[in-house]
Amino acid sequence: MLLFSAFVFALGLIVGSFLNAVIYRLALAEGSVPEIRDRAIRVPVSPFRGRSFCPQCKHQLSWYDLIPVVSFLLLRGKCRYCRKRISLQYPIVELSTATLFLLIFKLQGSSFNQTISAETLNLFYLWTIASLLVVLFVYDLRHYILPDKILFPAILVSGIWYLVSSIFFQSYTVYEILYTIYSALAAALFFFAIFALSRGKAMGFGDVKLALFMGLFLGFPQILVALFLAFLLGAIIGVGLIVLQKKKMKSEIPFGPFLIAGTFAALLWGERIIHWYWNLVLV
Repeated sequence: MLLFSAFVFALGLIVGSFLNAVIYRLALAEGSVPEIRDRAIRVPVSPFRGRSFCPQCKHQLSWYDLIPVVSFLLLRGKCRYCRKRISLQYPIVELSTATLFLLIFKLQGSSFNQTISAETLNLFYLWTIASLLVVLFVYDLRHYILPDKILFPAILVSGIWYLVSSIFFQSYTVYEILYTIYSALAAALFFFAIFALSRGKAMGFGDVKLALFMGLFLGFPQILVALFLAFLLGAIIGVGLIVLQKKKMKSEIPFGPFLIAGTFAALLWGERIIHWYWNLVLV
């Protein structure tokens, strides 16, 4: 199990490196960052295709420049070719993705096997969703946008998983599926009400779509845990930034990262949190 855990962590590092490229190229394709054209190197606009390159000088990177975390450390956080600093986002995303992959494996790993089974497919499903959420987290944090090119596939993948696992593996009953749909609609309507009443000032429409995904992905009652933690974390960090004079009362703060953090917490520890809450209430 220790050897397999090391493999999972390494896989997460590799996926995290790929997600960094997706985040930057998606920003180029969406026009969220200015595109620097170079006659020698064609800047790719597809988030999923093309050779990796330095965001500063646009020099194509070799394989030894792309070893997750290791290359960053060996290069001392600078591009080999132009010597400009590499954003800390790159190793942070790689390590965060690897950690999430390992935590999800530990959550699912006790029943994991190498044959095609509901548990095995569920593990890859959760890794896929985790990867999409990492992209959404970083993109919203940097550009204040939750891109539909990532959000809609996340919703679609969750819907397909419920359909496939219910038909072929009987993983969910009809009542569980209905509760999940109700959870998704209720979460989306709640955020839509905030969006409509504030005319988009308190909440963006991207958060409405993200809430729909969260309800579909987590179901009931984990969706309540995710939303509670998201609002709690958002309030704590928001007040902290105001106290430190980093933000003002009317400053815009993306809420997507808090929702995604709440989603991960509910996925990994939701049952424990619910159990702790009921023990606290019933005592």
